[in-house]
Amino acid sequence: MGKNKLKRFNDNKSYEHVVEPHVKDFVAVDHPLKGKWHTDFFKNNNPIVLELGCGKGEYTIGLAKRNSDINYIGVDIKGARLWRGATTAFENGMKNVGFLRTRIELINSFFAANEVSEIWITFPDPQMKKKRTKKRLTSTTFLTYYQKFLKHNGVVNLKTDSTFLYNYTNKVAGFNSLEILRNTDDLYSEQWINEILSIQTHYEKLHIDDGDNINYISFVLPAHQLLKEPPNDDEEE
Repeated sequence: MGKNKLKRFNDNKSYEHVVEPHVKDFVAVDHPLKGKWHTDFFKNNNPIVLELGCGKGEYTIGLAKRNSDINYIGVDIKGARLWRGATTAFENGMKNVGFLRTRIELINSFFAANEVSEIWITFPDPQMKKKRTKKRLTSTTFLTYYQKFLKHNGVVNLKTDSTFLYNYTNKVAGFNSLEILRNTDDLYSEQWINEILSIQTHYEKLHIDDGDNINYISFVLPAHQLLKEPPNDDEEE
């Protein structure tokens, strides 16, 4: 292991705002913070918003800087990447930011019913092959996970450079009659774009420099609706 990576892992362990279970605990058992993020971690009753697959945590930090009365948690399995956002939060004394190292598949082990108000998914792997459908973070598999901790009619946001994932997510929302709040295949051409949606990560800037459009969709997720996966016959084998 390189010295830089080892240092980052040690930094993460020292940060009070980083929750990093031991690798042996990366299993589907409830974490002690489940249901207690307000009381034991943030020590306030402000809404909690997750960024799933946060990478370096740039969007988590950007959101937290703009909304001091909302708590944000960036979630990712890669500790060395997550370190960047965690360090920025530490250096700036940010009290409304936390980071959680875990696989998204285990997210229900960390959050209880109604504990989260909103979800952001920014530039995830689109998982284009048909056999990877269940791995997409906007698949009904994952949306069903989110229903267990997201408040009733909480909002899910997807920001992506992948036309494929954007179209797929639209299909999921339409097939299940989910209320779509915002929807565009060219975010930065829209008149309604705001400060929050204008936050750009390093990789998003690279996509924009390459001439790629940025897609965005936000939709309401009812807590108890049974979700069904739409037909996927147009996807790669």
